[in-house]
Amino acid sequence: MLYLLMKWVFIGPLLKTLWPTKVVGAENIPETGGAILAGNHLAVADSFFMPLRVKRKVTFPAKSEYFTEPGFKGTLKKWFFTGVGQFPIDRSGGNAAQAALDTAIRLVKDGHLLGIYPEGTRSPDGRLYKGKTGVARIALESRGVVVPVAMVGTDKVNPIGSKMWWPRRLEVRFGKPLDFSRYEGLAGDRFIERSITDEIMYALMELSGQEYVDIYAAKAKELLAAEAAGVKPAVPPQPSGLDADRVPETKAG
Repeated sequence: MLYLLMKWVFIGPLLKTLWPTKVVGAENIPETGGAILAGNHLAVADSFFMPLRVKRKVTFPAKSEYFTEPGFKGTLKKWFFTGVGQFPIDRSGGNAAQAALDTAIRLVKDGHLLGIYPEGTRSPDGRLYKGKTGVARIALESRGVVVPVAMVGTDKVNPIGSKMWWPRRLEVRFGKPLDFSRYEGLAGDRFIERSITDEIMYALMELSGQEYVDIYAAKAKELLAAEAAGVKPAVPPQPSGLDADRVPETKAG
């Protein structure tokens, strides 16, 4: 109920009015059944603007910190994120992370739309980074199709470090569903899961027009922080989205 109130009464109408959004390919989202919406991640605003343009409810994993902060503010955050259908994911590894992965698989099996960012964190500079293989594991074990989703312009609305949201025109692009049923029974094979993940990232690169960088976004943030501190680490040259005819490490393209 809270999800519907936020989407159609309290937040949704305001966002639609202040940030006109062009939607492309909405027909690619399955009308029923479990599916995974795998998106690029430019800003916190992604998790607001994308579900707003999807008729069905979208459930996202959220940082566990949103659910564990103490005090009155923490209680409000937990109430809000739980109420809008998000569930905590512990990114520190171990059993907690596996439990979050299991929850995501169960949601898709139960017929829900799962929203996920394969990069694992926001892009630090607007480029598209190497995907983590959790999305492949979810797709294989849930047997859900993967719909690539490209957000365009949200990094200008909600720049990293900014507490303000600025007026900009946005675009949400939904790509053709990717069916990985040909790999049925191969969940846990790290080579298969990497191949699937790279195929998803290739689709996102084509859909978004972003430059692809074959390192994880978290590592890129470390490198940028080191450079800001006066240390310039050596980073292998990366193919641009214009030069690359395929994402590294994948047979796509």
